[in-house]
Amino acid sequence: MTYSPVPELNLLKAFQDEHGYESYSECFGLDDWNDVSGLTAGWSKDPAFLARLKPFARATGGGSFYALWEAGDGTLPVVVFGDEGGEHVVARDVRELFRLLTFDTEPTVDHDEVYFYRSADAEHTAAHDEFVAWLATQFGLAATDDPDGIVGAAQAEYGERFTAWKSAYLD
Repeated sequence: MTYSPVPELNLLKAFQDEHGYESYSECFGLDDWNDVSGLTAGWSKDPAFLARLKPFARATGGGSFYALWEAGDGTLPVVVFGDEGGEHVVARDVRELFRLLTFDTEPTVDHDEVYFYRSADAEHTAAHDEFVAWLATQFGLAATDDPDGIVGAAQAEYGERFTAWKSAYLD
């Protein structure tokens, strides 16, 4: 059974099925593909809004979640919707999200910003090392110690467009 129409997410789903939900990045786990219940409960029921967003994963222990945004140019940047509000572009594609996951901490999401912080003495999740090795083997990608660089690049490319687009649907 295929998890999603995104090949990289199908590979991650197989990894998660083997290693466990939340086992490879703090509070992260793939959820049901395109379950829009979080969007309709907290953001908008407008079919045009829902048509361009594909929720796919939990981002935090509090209920924030990730979705792919169909940007209208054939790209699928990753956005996060905060459990207490705030919607932000965090990665230009799922592979960049995978690199963010190697930082092994949940994002902090509020109305004005999103950021990733990890204390130097924080322990990694149980399958973190396996995830980092899997990412290198599957995609030739390295772990990051600079989540702000990934988020900043994504926001520079897509942030204004996403803000303009969502403003038609959100107060």
